[in-house]
Amino acid sequence: MADKLDLRPTKRLGQNFVIDGGTVRRITRVAEISPDDVVIEVGPGLGSLTLALLPEARRVIAVEIDPVLAAQLPLTVADRAPSLADRLTVVQADAMRVRPEELGEAPTALVANLPYNVAVPVVLHLLEVLPSLRKGLVMVQSEVADRMAAGPGSKVYGVPSVKAAWYADVRRAGPVGRTVFWPAPNVDSGLVAMSRRDHPETTATREEVFAVIDAAFAQRRKTLRAALASWAGTAAAAETALRAAGIAPSERGEQLRVEDFARIAENRP
Repeated sequence: MADKLDLRPTKRLGQNFVIDGGTVRRITRVAEISPDDVVIEVGPGLGSLTLALLPEARRVIAVEIDPVLAAQLPLTVADRAPSLADRLTVVQADAMRVRPEELGEAPTALVANLPYNVAVPVVLHLLEVLPSLRKGLVMVQSEVADRMAAGPGSKVYGVPSVKAAWYADVRRAGPVGRTVFWPAPNVDSGLVAMSRRDHPETTATREEVFAVIDAAFAQRRKTLRAALASWAGTAAAAETALRAAGIAPSERGEQLRVEDFARIAENRP
């Protein structure tokens, strides 16, 4: 199919296509897709995961940035699974910028083999603009999976961990080897499962909380008193906000939960 389309996978688009049937069946099983689910799949590529999802879901909305692949996908499904072709919607768009009104229906689940270079921003964007998403299972670079699922106190706990926790409970859901892809990447992959939860109760906006998170981890070796100085205006103002939030100024960002960051945001001077 790639030869027919004169397709050469590009690093720019993060194109590593899943070519192993067992892997796509495993992803679909672990994602726990129900017959009522509307699945959004980002970067369907040549369609292997799409074909595994279609029998399980009520609808699959495939968001593909590559116009050649977007045009080919309905043809592939019509050829390989003609009885399920009416369950597929293809949206040619950048998943980093896609809006709900472009999708035609509100997705309930995200299942995707995400391009490594944009995995975290894509997940955060979709969780933000698609409140209908209740669950997700994404395949990402192994180190990114570790960061997304990390908890406070972990060496890899950071901005992706805290921001993802704003929206969902996140966990590692298993490793994925390199040989299931074409072309094979030079890194291992991992599955990340997400289950939507209510964001922390706070008077601060999401943008205000995320600004604190960004500031806290921009200089992660520093204490929060020092790291939040520019955010608060001065180190003394940062200390005042921290104490008002019940957090020691000598703490570091990797020790705090998302609820802690929300309290700091509420107490900005």
